[in-house]
Amino acid sequence: MENNRTKIEHIRNFSIIAHIDHGKSTLADRLIEHCNAVSKRDMTEQMLDSMDIEKERGITIKAQTVRLTYNALDGKTYQLNLMDTPGHVDFAYEVSRCLAACEGSILVVDASQGVEAQTLANVYKAIEVDHEIIPVLNKIDLPAAEPDRVRDQIEEVIGLDASDAILVSAKTGIGIQDLCEAIVKRLPAPEGDATAPLKALLVDSWYDTYLGVVTLVRIKDGILKAGMKVQMMGTRSIYEVDEVGVFTPKKEKKDNLSPGEVGYIIAGIKQVADCQIGDTITEERRPCQEPLPGFKPSVPVVFCGLFPADAADFEVLKDSLAKLRLNDASFQYETESSAALGFGFRCGFLGLLHLEIIQERLEREFDLDIVSTAPSVVYRVHKTNHTVEELHNPADMPDPVLIDFIEEPWIKATILVPDEFLGSILTLCTDRRGQQVDLTYVGNRAMAVYRLPLNEVVFDFYDRLKSVSKGYASFDYQLDSYERSNLVKVGIMVNSEPVDALSFIAHRDRSEARGREICEKLKDLIPRQLFKIALQAAIGGKVIARETISALRKDVTAKCYGGDVSRKRKLLDKQKKGKKRMREIGNVEIPHSAFLEALKRTD
Repeated sequence: MENNRTKIEHIRNFSIIAHIDHGKSTLADRLIEHCNAVSKRDMTEQMLDSMDIEKERGITIKAQTVRLTYNALDGKTYQLNLMDTPGHVDFAYEVSRCLAACEGSILVVDASQGVEAQTLANVYKAIEVDHEIIPVLNKIDLPAAEPDRVRDQIEEVIGLDASDAILVSAKTGIGIQDLCEAIVKRLPAPEGDATAPLKALLVDSWYDTYLGVVTLVRIKDGILKAGMKVQMMGTRSIYEVDEVGVFTPKKEKKDNLSPGEVGYIIAGIKQVADCQIGDTITEERRPCQEPLPGFKPSVPVVFCGLFPADAADFEVLKDSLAKLRLNDASFQYETESSAALGFGFRCGFLGLLHLEIIQERLEREFDLDIVSTAPSVVYRVHKTNHTVEELHNPADMPDPVLIDFIEEPWIKATILVPDEFLGSILTLCTDRRGQQVDLTYVGNRAMAVYRLPLNEVVFDFYDRLKSVSKGYASFDYQLDSYERSNLVKVGIMVNSEPVDALSFIAHRDRSEARGREICEKLKDLIPRQLFKIALQAAIGGKVIARETISALRKDVTAKCYGGDVSRKRKLLDKQKKGKKRMREIGNVEIPHSAFLEALKRTD
C-alpha cells in the first residue's frame, strides 16, 4: 500500500491546450523525444496524430494520450500522462473530455501571435475544472517573437500570472528540460485510493477490426486488472477484461492499472452502443456507490443529411456511422428518408469542419460514396395550437397556416483581430445580421464580441473572416439563446419537381437573393438535356427566382437543301412536339457534386 502511495505521488496527468497552430503537437513530439519514449529512427512529425487526414491538414482532430517516463533532476522517476488536444472550435468537446481526466494543463501561446480566441476558450474550460495551469510561450526562436508583450497579454486578457511562464521552442527543443521540471514541480499529483471499489472514467473509445471496441480509461479509485468482471454503470452491461495496458506511444500490455493512471482496456465489447463516453466503469462484484459526473453531453449545432450514392450501401453506411460515433461522441445521427435521395441519415455536428472531416473519414476509412444535403441549424417552430417542435430538416417545415412564429438560434462570438482589419470584420458581422455587444483593445489588437444568428455563421463565415483579415483574425463561439425571427422556407424546383435536398430556411429579407444565387449556380452545374429545363426558387406558391437551361438542339433540317420552306417547317414542328412531350415526362438527373457546390455561398 505504501508502495502504491509513493507511486501515485509520482504521477502527473496533464493536457496541452492552445489555439490552432500554436504548436501543441510539435511540443508533444519534443516531450516524447526528451523522455526517450521512442527510438530516433521511429520518431516522426506529429507523432500523436494517427489519422492520415490529421497529417495532411496539419491539424489535430482526435485527442491522443501517451505515457512518458521522466527522470527528474532530483533523482526521482515520474510517470507523465500527456494528452494532446485539438485546437479548432469544432473539436472543443474533445478538449473538455481530456481536461476531465487530468489535474493540470500546459497552456501554449505562440510568442509572435499572442493570445487568440481559442486560447481563451480552452483556458476557461481548464479553469472551470480547477486545473493548475502552466503558461508556455512557444516559437521563441522566431525573429517576430515578443515574449514580454505576450506575457503582459496573458495577464491582461486571461488574468493568469505569467511571470514564471516557460520559454520554449518546440521546433528546436529549447526549454523542454525546464518544462519537464515545471510539470513535476508545479502540477499536482492525482488523488485516489487503491483499496476502494473500482471507479474509472471512460474517456474515449474506438473500433478495432480485430479487437472490437477499445476503451481509454482514467482510474480514479481501485485497481483494474485483466480477468476482472467490470460493469458500465450507464448501460448496465457487464464484460470480462481481456487485456489492460498503456500507450507509450506504442501499445504496451500491463498487469494492472492503479489510481491516477490512464490506459486502455480490451474486453471483447461487440456492441458499439454499450460504450458511452463519460460513463463510469466499476467492478461487478464490488461496485462503487455513485458514478463519476462524466461530461456534459455535446449539443450539435449543424445538421445535414448523409445518403449513400448507391442505395444498396445503406447498411454499410449505418454500420460505419456507428463505428465513427464510438470514436467521436460529439457526432449524432438518426435515420431519415428523402424523395430525391432515398434512405439515409440526419446527422448532427459541432460545425462545418466537423461535418467535412466526418464525410472524409466515411469515404476513406469505409470506402463509401456519399451525398450530403444542405447543412441547417435547429429551428423552433411555435404552432398556432401552442405546441413547439424542433425543426432539423427544412423539408419537414409544417404548413405556414399552422405556424405562429419561428425562433432561430443565436450565438455569442468572440473575434480577436489586429487593428487594421477591424473595419472589414465589423462590416462582415453587420452584413450577417450581427449585433455588437462589446469592443475592447488589448495592445494593438481588438476584441469584438458579437451576437450573430447561427444560420448566417454556419456556411462560410469562418472562411470569409479569414479572407478579410488575411488570416489574422481568430474566432470562437458558444450558443447563446433562441430568438423570434421572420424566417421562410425556400423550395427549389427543377423541371417543376421540388428537390427536397436543396430546400433551405432563410430570413425573409435574404431569401430572394439566396434563391436567385442557387438557381444561377444550378444552371451551370446541371448538364443540358434535349429539352428546356426550368429552375425555380419559390416561397410557398410564389416563385421568387427563375433560370432556364436551354435545350440541346439537333439540326433536323440538315437533310433539306433548297425546295419549299414548308418542308423545313414540317420537320421543325415535329421536333417541337417531341420536345414538349419530353419536357412533360423527362427526368432530370442532378449530379451529386451539384448539391454541395450549389450550397456554397458567394458574397
